[in-house]
Amino acid sequence: MRKTGKSRRAQEAAGIGGDLMLAPMVAMMRLPLMAMDAGSSQPWGTETARAVNEKTVAMAEGAFAAQMSFLQSASRFWPEVFSGRTPSLFNGVAAERSISAALKPASRTVKANFRRLSNKA
Repeated sequence: MRKTGKSRRAQEAAGIGGDLMLAPMVAMMRLPLMAMDAGSSQPWGTETARAVNEKTVAMAEGAFAAQMSFLQSASRFWPEVFSGRTPSLFNGVAAERSISAALKPASRTVKANFRRLSNKA
């Protein structure tokens, strides 16, 4: 019996991709706010500091999530071998899971920024 529709991983990847496609729009919405920050007497304006902070946090969370995903795949190596399946570390599934885990924090941040900045317009 053939499944119709997308797999859970494919739907998740499509959701992450869709959220990340909002990044150019978020950057364009943020530019006027950052320009106002540049005109202020403070070295780091509110929006500029927030942008830098959010990117740093999303990068750290993504790196940690990717490493944890690979660790989980490594811990499943022998059970997969003994069950007769190709280990996910060899067939690319571990890399796919790791990339997806790494992009989730950035995806959430972009989506949240889009919502927040849309309300300001």
